[in-house]
Amino acid sequence: MTGSGDAWVYGPDGRKFWGRFGAAGLLVHDQARGILLQHRALWSHHGGTWGLPGGARHRQESAVEAALREASEEAGVPPEAVDVRFETVLDLGFWSYTTVVAVATASFDPVISDPESLDLQWVPADMVDSLPLHPGFADAWPALRSRLGR
Repeated sequence: MTGSGDAWVYGPDGRKFWGRFGAAGLLVHDQARGILLQHRALWSHHGGTWGLPGGARHRQESAVEAALREASEEAGVPPEAVDVRFETVLDLGFWSYTTVVAVATASFDPVISDPESLDLQWVPADMVDSLPLHPGFADAWPALRSRLGR
């Protein structure tokens, strides 16, 4: 697919980031069950940590489209069962990551549907930072959590 964003991007300091056109992830908040988190496969970037289902954006794909597609592919999140509330963007100039925050409008059980996940769990919001988090998500979580109740 020529529009695929599946590739590494290297920053000026040598750090690598997944997604030729940036990346996006979906933070789903279910009032009753908490935050949907993905335990990342050991072979993946920052493997063994917990984060959001997400991945590389494709050419001309919006961040919301990418986050919903990736969450459906990786965790079986039905797009019709979530309502997007807001987005936050980490823009490094040469690469960006968009966190798309949504509220679950219908109950669903996540399903591991590709090899990128060791586990998928609903985690109470006050327990999220007790897990070994993906470094980018760990940095973003305090600000995201503060906006969830608004």
